Amino acid sequence: MSRVSFITQLSRAISTTRPNRQVAYAVASESPSTASRPDPVVMQSQVPLPARTPSVVRGEYDTAYSSEVRKYLGTHGLVPPNVDDYATQAARCLKQLDSKTTTIEKYLYLSVLRNNNVHLFYRLVMDHMKDLTPIIYTPVVGEACLKWSEIYQQPEGFYLSYSDKGNIRSVLQNLHQEQVEITVVTDGSRILGLGDLGINGMGIPVGKLALYTACAGIRPDVTLPLTLDLGTNNKALREDPLYMGSRREKITSDEEREFLDELMDALTERWPGIVIQFEDFKNPFPALERYGDRYTCFNDDIQGTGAVVLAGIINAVKMSGVPVKDQRAVFMGAGSAGVGVAKQIVAFFMREGLTEDEARKCFWLVDTKVRLPNSNILLPLTHSQGLVTDDRGDKLADHKIYFSRPDNDGQQYKTLSQVVDYVKPTILMGLSTMGGIFDKTILARMGEWNKAPIIFPLSNPSANSECTFHEAMEATQGRALFASGSPFPSLEWDGKTCSPGQGNNMYVFPGIGLGAILSKAVNITQEMIYSSALSLSLSLTPAEHAASDLYPDISRIRAVSVEVACGVMRAAQREGVDRELRLRDLDDAELRDWVQAKMYDPRRVGSELGRAVGRL
Repeated sequence: MSRVSFITQLSRAISTTRPNRQVAYAVASESPSTASRPDPVVMQSQVPLPARTPSVVRGEYDTAYSSEVRKYLGTHGLVPPNVDDYATQAARCLKQLDSKTTTIEKYLYLSVLRNNNVHLFYRLVMDHMKDLTPIIYTPVVGEACLKWSEIYQQPEGFYLSYSDKGNIRSVLQNLHQEQVEITVVTDGSRILGLGDLGINGMGIPVGKLALYTACAGIRPDVTLPLTLDLGTNNKALREDPLYMGSRREKITSDEEREFLDELMDALTERWPGIVIQFEDFKNPFPALERYGDRYTCFNDDIQGTGAVVLAGIINAVKMSGVPVKDQRAVFMGAGSAGVGVAKQIVAFFMREGLTEDEARKCFWLVDTKVRLPNSNILLPLTHSQGLVTDDRGDKLADHKIYFSRPDNDGQQYKTLSQVVDYVKPTILMGLSTMGGIFDKTILARMGEWNKAPIIFPLSNPSANSECTFHEAMEATQGRALFASGSPFPSLEWDGKTCSPGQGNNMYVFPGIGLGAILSKAVNITQEMIYSSALSLSLSLTPAEHAASDLYPDISRIRAVSVEVACGVMRAAQREGVDRELRLRDLDDAELRDWVQAKMYDPRRVGSELGRAVGRL
C-alpha cells in the first residue's frame, strides 16, 4: 500500500468532531496534484494528519500511544518504552500539580502540559473542570497577566505591534497555521479589574481559547490568541526592565481605529469566515459598533458578560416571585461591562411585556469615576460615587447616557448607600472592581426589603468582588439569590449545603463561538447573543432547579455549550445570517446530535489513531 493511500485511509478513520475546511496537511504534502479541498462537513479530522516529523505541539509524543503508533509517528525511542493508560497519565499529572506550592506555579505547569501534550491537557481539564478552570482562567490568569513578562518561558499566541502597521498581512504570514476558525484579540488596556497591562494581557486570549476548546470542543489547532501591542499608559510597565512590550504611550483612538481596520481586513483575507472575539479593550464600544455588521465578531466583555448575567437574572427573577415590572436594579459600576449587562436585561424585560422606556427606568447606575466637565480627565472616587443623572454636572461618557436618570428632582446621590436607600432595589449588581463595596449594612437592607434579594457581585478577580458569598448569606439570613464573577466556597446554612452561583462567561462564550463557526454565520447578531442567554437559563436539570441553582454545574459545561450553540445557530437561521443552510432542515434533536458529533474530543484522538494504524 502506498503512503498516499495509507494517509488517505487514516484521514477517514480519525474523523473530526468539527468542520475542517483545510486539505489534510499530510495528504497535501504527498500529492498536491491529486489532493482536493474536501466538503467541510464530509471530511474532518480531530487534529491535522501526522506529518513525517513528529510534533510536540500536536501531542504526538503522548506516552499512551502504542508501539505501532509510535513507529508510524516516528517517536519510537523518543519517549519511555512503557505504554501508559490515561489513568496513569492523569495520576502523574495531578501529582505534579499537587506538588506546586503556589497558584502561579500550577498555572505554569498546566501551560507547559498544554504546549507539550495538547490532547492529554484537554482530557485532564475535561475530567477535572471545576478544579482546573480557575487555574487556567479566572482568577489565576489575573496573577499570570500581572507577571507575564516576568514568568515568560515559551512562545504562546501571536503579537502584532503598532510598528507593524501597513504590514500586518505580511507579518501574519509568519504564523504557519493554514486554518484559523476563531481568534481572541486584546490590546491589554483593561485586563479583568487590573487595568492597563499592555502585552502582559496575552494570558487572557490564551486562557480564553483554552476554554473554547475544553468547554465547546473547538479544535485547539484552529484557535489563535492575539495580542496587540499598541502601547501602554501604565508608566510602571514602561519603566520595568523586564517588560516585553513597546515602551510607548498608548496610541490615540484615531490611530487605533486605522490599525484595527487593517487588522480586520488582514485576518478575514487570510482566514475567510474567522470568528473574531474582542476582549479587554478599555473602550470596547467603538470597535463593536464599527465592525459588528461587517465581520463575524463579538465582544465578550459587553455581550458575553451581559448574556451570562442575563441567564442568571432570568432564573433569579422567576425564583424571587417579584414581577418584572416591579424589579428595581442598582448597578455599582457604569462602565462598558455594566452598561452591556443592563442593556441585555432591558431586552429581557421588554420580552416580558414592558416597553423600552419602562424597562430602562428599572435601572439606576452608580459611577466609580466621574469625568470633569469639558475634559477627558477621569477622577476615581474612592469614598464617593454618584448616581448617573442628567444634571450631575459632569460630562457623561456616551455609553452611560442611555441609563442616565432624569427623575432625581435635582437631588444628587453621592454614595452607593444613599442610592440603595433611595431606590430600595430588588437587584444589586456589582461590576465596579471595588472589593467589599457591598458592606454589611447594604446587604442587610437588601434582606429587609426582599424575601429573596438578588445579589450579583460580578467583579474579578476574587479580591475585587463587591462581597463574598458568606457575607451575602449571613446578612440576608440565607435568602440571597447569589451569583459572583469569581468562585467562592460552599457553606452550611440552616442544616443544608448552599453553593454559590458563578456568573462566569465561560457558560456562554464557548457556545457562541461554536455556534457561529458551525452555522458559518456572517455576523453575530444581538438576537444570537440573547439566544445564548436564554439557552443557558433553560439548561438546568431538574435537580439543579430543585436546589434553586441559578446556573448549571460547571462539570456539565460541554453539554451546556451544546445547548448554547444550538440556540445561537437557530437565532442565526432566523436572522438569515447563517451560510450552512442545510442545517435548517434538522429538527432540534438532530441538530443537537450533529453539533455534538462536530466537537473535538481528546479522548477519541488516540484511540481512533490506534485503530486506524492497527487496521492498516
